[in-house]
Amino acid sequence: MVKSKLYIKSVFSIWLKVFLVAILLYSCKVGPNYLRTQPTLPETYHQVLPEDTAIVNIPWWELFGDTVLVNLINEGLENNKQSKTALERIEEARLAQRIVRADLYPKINYALGGSSTVSSGSLSMINDYKGAVDVSYTFDIWGRVSRLEEAAVEEYLATEEAYRGLQLMLVSDIASAYITLRDIDNRLLISEKTAETWKANLDIVLARQKAGFVSEVDLNMAKIQLFEAQTAIQTFTRLQRQMENAICLLLGKTPEPITRGLKIQEQLAVPEIPVGLPSFLLDRRPDILQTERMLHAQTARIGAAEALRYPQFTISADLGMSFVNPVNGFAALGAQILGPIFNNKANINRIEIEKSRTIQLLNQYEFTVINAVREVEDALIAVKTYENEFELRSQQMTASNEAMRLSWVRYESGLTSYLEVLDLQRSSFSSQLKASETLQYQLISVVQLYQALGGGWNQ
Repeated sequence: MVKSKLYIKSVFSIWLKVFLVAILLYSCKVGPNYLRTQPTLPETYHQVLPEDTAIVNIPWWELFGDTVLVNLINEGLENNKQSKTALERIEEARLAQRIVRADLYPKINYALGGSSTVSSGSLSMINDYKGAVDVSYTFDIWGRVSRLEEAAVEEYLATEEAYRGLQLMLVSDIASAYITLRDIDNRLLISEKTAETWKANLDIVLARQKAGFVSEVDLNMAKIQLFEAQTAIQTFTRLQRQMENAICLLLGKTPEPITRGLKIQEQLAVPEIPVGLPSFLLDRRPDILQTERMLHAQTARIGAAEALRYPQFTISADLGMSFVNPVNGFAALGAQILGPIFNNKANINRIEIEKSRTIQLLNQYEFTVINAVREVEDALIAVKTYENEFELRSQQMTASNEAMRLSWVRYESGLTSYLEVLDLQRSSFSSQLKASETLQYQLISVVQLYQALGGGWNQ
């Protein structure tokens, strides 16, 4: 009994010394700390626009003034399958971070066992059932677990940025698809009205041909003209149905008709879009923030790999007893130091691998920043030029319609050939379709600008 007490006292003394040494070294976290990289960015964009960011931080899709569009976006945010998948990735990353964090705390395990032994002399059976509790703790002296937890936290935050980026892309996709649908609706309506007009023209030419005023050539040209408009109707009807199906996919449901709101001419384009400075993108764009989180996480892994080069300190305590004879209990305290001596530079190579991965992510981060600035610049010039282009298309449409009207008057008066009428009718039809399409591009360029700015979400 005395020897047992001396043994326990000796083990406890060793354990206490190891514990005190570990406490003194506990702040020795190895590896580099993450410092935010400051990419080289231009001071301003080439396009001169307001720098106020108030509108950028509100749901910009509401500025179009179409409640149907707002409802479609809300439905997509609620039901889109990819968005739900991304949300589960956030939960997965959160649980992974908790698993890593568990290594910062002591581990407690239990063990139960039993045995039956038959004595060969007395042929009697001896039963023995034991239970034990094991407590162990590895000091995170070099910060390996802390670095791994740091990486896990940043990866968790990166999944949140990925989710926010997916939502921003989803909103932009729904808005763009809806605007495109309204453009297709408009071009289908233009085609139907044109077909009606050209059918009436055909009837007039047919009557004039039967009366002998025009040749059969004019009649065939009028038929060809009508077939062109009727073919356009089929084209836009097909595109209309396919675009509705695409929107339904974004909404997370099977194909069905899409409710319509404002006509494309009634959609409100924002006259002045606040852009801010290029440096604002670093704190606004989800893809930049996501890449930066991953870079931070990878930087922390360098320290985790470097910690493997140093010894680990572990203390443990075992308590147990026999259920058959509770007097036969036992207790043990232990301490262990485990460190590498020779592994053919495996640990050094692990560090170099993590450094290489960090450089790769740093390059990816800088590329993401540069690409973000490019996308904003592209969107800015698109907004400006499509606005000017639509104005020109509108003037072209007005001139084409007037020329077509005058040409028909001249034809009925016998002052010009039907070929001139056909040419101007085609020009008028084409100018109406192009004006509608350009308006679609102008509105979508506004959507793309807000997406490029990472706007529409309160941080």
